Amino acid sequence: MIDLRSDTVTLPTPEMYAAMAAAKLGDDMRERDPTVVELEQLAARLTGMEDGLYVASGTMGNLVSVLAHTGRGGELLCDPDAHIARSEIGGFAQVAGLFHRYYKADRGCPDIASLTSMLKGKITPGSLATGLVCVETSHNHAGGSVIPLPVLAELRELTAERGIPMHIDGARLFNAAIALGVPASEIAKHADSVTFCVSKGLSAPVGSLVCGSTEFIQRARLFRRMLGGAMRQAGVIAAAGIVALNEMVPQLAEDHRRAKAIAEGVHRIDPRFIDPGKTETNIVMIDVGHTGETPAAWIKAMGERGVDLRSYGATRLRLVIHRHIDDRSVDGVVSAFADFNGRLSS
Repeated sequence: MIDLRSDTVTLPTPEMYAAMAAAKLGDDMRERDPTVVELEQLAARLTGMEDGLYVASGTMGNLVSVLAHTGRGGELLCDPDAHIARSEIGGFAQVAGLFHRYYKADRGCPDIASLTSMLKGKITPGSLATGLVCVETSHNHAGGSVIPLPVLAELRELTAERGIPMHIDGARLFNAAIALGVPASEIAKHADSVTFCVSKGLSAPVGSLVCGSTEFIQRARLFRRMLGGAMRQAGVIAAAGIVALNEMVPQLAEDHRRAKAIAEGVHRIDPRFIDPGKTETNIVMIDVGHTGETPAAWIKAMGERGVDLRSYGATRLRLVIHRHIDDRSVDGVVSAFADFNGRLSS
């Protein structure tokens, strides 16, 4: 079965298993776990930040970041399709006590005019102050799209002028960096904090990192504990994260190449399925609305042909490429699409 459900299905490499078995351990809430410390310092260096914090998931990383920036209260600005809004169960409202407002965005790229009009540096008798601006790159719901660096730079200037912190949800930060041809630090420098996952395309089994200033991470560490995220001998899993960051980032370029190949192959079957120009990283969004069959029917048919994928919205299928997908798998996916589409057309 060709598993395209997500890049979270990746399994650890042999080098990761070996590192996990040999990891030096300590109580991370007491004297600190030395392997966790090493991972946090590595993450900080790669993002150009002062410090890092290892957390259980990207959702936890985003939530502790929101809390560390805002305390509680105020407005959080994000785009309506952001992962923090669609998939994180309203933690910023339920836990952080923030009211959200949506700025206009095109495939996750903020509309500068829209966002600028919403920024409020201080509370007034009739409105809350902006507590935090959040952007996402690469953007999950938009099919792995990447925010251009000039847009991030302009946002950074706008928020800094008003004293409003900016957070990047970079669950797939290194995918975005590969797509832009820059180090991850060139993206992260445009924000006060950034999160990224090591448990997606980088193949580590568990965890995400939050990076920011030393003072910010101190606050984030406190909120991590509040949320039940304090860990003990977490070096067992952090060791795999170190291997992920040191060895797995170049693999992402291959994931992108294969995603583009699938997009182009399916486009050749019928251009209505997908515009390959919108496949920027490792996520492929295919619209089957014109075929007369539902995504559920497509999922069943593709499963019968050895391809496991998922729906995304009323008419789209989402395919996520990762290191377990090789060139032969790419050919298999395109052939499966062609076969079922041919049966529908006959």
